[in-house]
Amino acid sequence: MSLRTRLLILVIAAMLVPACLVGLRFVQNRISEINAARADLTASADDIASDLSEKIQGTAQLHYGLARARDLDTRDKAACSAFLSDVREEYPQFTGILTIDPDGRLFCDSLRTNRTLDLNDRAYFKQAKVSQGAVAVEPVFGRLTGMSVLQIAYPVRSDAGALKFVLLASFNLNKFAEFHDKRLLAEKEILLTDSKGTVLVAPKTGGWSEPVGASIAGSDLFRFAVAPDGEASREVTDRSGRTQVWGVARSPSIRDAGLIILVGRSKDGLVAAANRRLYEDMAILAVASLLLLAGIWLLATVSVGRQVGRLATMAKRLELGDLSARIPPPHPSGELGGLMALLNGTAESLEQQRAAIADLSHKLSQSQKMEAMGQLTGGVAHDFNNLLTVILGNSEHLADRLAGNKELSKIAADIATAAERGSDLTRSLLAFARKQPLRPREIDIAKQVLGMEQLLRRSLGEHIECSFAFGADLWPASVDPGQLATALLNLVLNARDAMPDGGKLTVEVCNSSLGVSDLDVNGEPRPGDYVMVAVTDTGCGMAADVADRAFEPFFTTKEVGKGTGLGLSMVYGFAQQSGGLVQMQSAQGQGSVVRLFFPRIAATPNEDPGSAERSTAPDGSETILVVEDDDMVRAYVESELRTLGYRVIATSNGPAALEVLREPGDVHLLFTDVVMPGGMFGPELALQATAIRPGLKVLFTSGYSQDPVKMPDGGDARVLTKPFKRQDLAATLRSALSTSSDVR
Repeated sequence: MSLRTRLLILVIAAMLVPACLVGLRFVQNRISEINAARADLTASADDIASDLSEKIQGTAQLHYGLARARDLDTRDKAACSAFLSDVREEYPQFTGILTIDPDGRLFCDSLRTNRTLDLNDRAYFKQAKVSQGAVAVEPVFGRLTGMSVLQIAYPVRSDAGALKFVLLASFNLNKFAEFHDKRLLAEKEILLTDSKGTVLVAPKTGGWSEPVGASIAGSDLFRFAVAPDGEASREVTDRSGRTQVWGVARSPSIRDAGLIILVGRSKDGLVAAANRRLYEDMAILAVASLLLLAGIWLLATVSVGRQVGRLATMAKRLELGDLSARIPPPHPSGELGGLMALLNGTAESLEQQRAAIADLSHKLSQSQKMEAMGQLTGGVAHDFNNLLTVILGNSEHLADRLAGNKELSKIAADIATAAERGSDLTRSLLAFARKQPLRPREIDIAKQVLGMEQLLRRSLGEHIECSFAFGADLWPASVDPGQLATALLNLVLNARDAMPDGGKLTVEVCNSSLGVSDLDVNGEPRPGDYVMVAVTDTGCGMAADVADRAFEPFFTTKEVGKGTGLGLSMVYGFAQQSGGLVQMQSAQGQGSVVRLFFPRIAATPNEDPGSAERSTAPDGSETILVVEDDDMVRAYVESELRTLGYRVIATSNGPAALEVLREPGDVHLLFTDVVMPGGMFGPELALQATAIRPGLKVLFTSGYSQDPVKMPDGGDARVLTKPFKRQDLAATLRSALSTSSDVR
């Protein structure tokens, strides 16, 4: 058998498996396209539901504003109707806006029909009558217009809480569906029904047989749509034999409003494009295979024995994993030479990829190690701060009891000082691990930097000369002081590593006004007024290609194990998050300078944020509900509060606290830990507690919380950070009790 024949047989045999794999891939692509089209139907339905939810929220806001309009607070029916008519002109999405008296009778409407309506049988009216400031929603056919509308009702009450009237807006579902029908492709259909299966808006295509007002309650389509945890899409065949694929929106808010949104498409149209793509791909595969066989036939007519042997040797070495294998020159001209060059290039590329994978694996390991360290730091900080709270509190008790014994009193004071230093250490660990949310506040950056002088000098060592320069009349800036300290320490440590044989480092703080020609490290202009912090060293500097990548995560020029490549990227992220920017200048052998710019803010009077709390009388007589999972901390807090004159109810978890709140008896303030075991954290407990007892004041305490604590109304919560002193507990508690209700 000739070499040409053997080569052809080998090529044909080798092509069978790839051909099967390619064919299988084409079939999978077809299935993927069909699934994507089905998912698109569900996504379209969810998008429509999301838009409708926004419309409902917008209507609620409109109601809220109209409820306070003096033009509605009148018994002049004509004037009221005229006002509502003007409002409706500005909001054409409503078929009408009405006010209904508490007895259920229509008072005035934007259509000025002067009709008499009794809406006592409408569910939305019944719901609105008992609602406290929330809208009631129901899809119906309007009695004034006969159109499919979404009735959105809002109770307007007097200051005493009595129902004055119900404000009703009829949202036009037909216009809403027409708007989204134009956004969708022509082959998609929109169907809206109520929760009982009544068709509110029917598809516009001729294939749909059920008219508006008809019921599809007994159909497969409706059973699919109302299934609580059903599939996202389904094929449904109607009575005419037409098969449609439908996607349903499963938005809880829309379901609660009694509305079902479906988007459908003909199954034939859905699979036609995928089938056409499959046929085209199979044809391309067949043509490519024939062309390849013809090329191999022609190639086999040339003397390829020796060159094929070189190729076989190369392939064998690659098969054995030797990516350093190369076909040495000279290479023949033509296809074989090109194939050899291609194999050499492929081997080189694979070798580079192997090295890149190894490098990425190392970086991933480093990243996972840092993440594990961060998680460990957070957990240790939480428990450590609980212990420090007990130590600090009890040391204060000892100091009070031993005030007459100078020696023992000094020991108690030393214990308190050690506990406070432990607290500072814990905060530093959290700052280095980047496990604290950014908490910017107005600070004197120069004073902050000056306070780090000793730390920075110790970090640099005696072989490096360190100096500080501060400009006059520095502008105020809002910066997280802990993150600023971390960023500055990162820059100083980088500078130290660039000066192993000694040198000079300068830290400068001054005002700076940037123009459009002043660019950050990304080449973007950020004009404005800033407070600049610059770190300049006389070290080895960086080459241009290294400087261009200096702020990339995981990029480092240090030896393995000597650096993670995250220091400068953390500095860059902190400056960006603070609204500022970073600039860097470096040249090999000439040192480096990194400048951080923080935006100038308007000057405000410098106030001690804790002065108001400290000046408040620390004693009281109210009832405090304490929720703390740590037994020692709970016992300490309970003892302190009783000493301050408060009545205390102590529990170890959220469910137990909720049981207390459900019982009769006064509770003036909930004092809860943020992080607790058992699945219910402090913010969730506060949300449920204020639902049980509206107006209940809340004070949080925490030794470590990665996310900012929010009140149930979305505002920032008052948090007493562990460990705390007795005077901090008394003053913060008194301030929380003296303010207006936190939950409105």
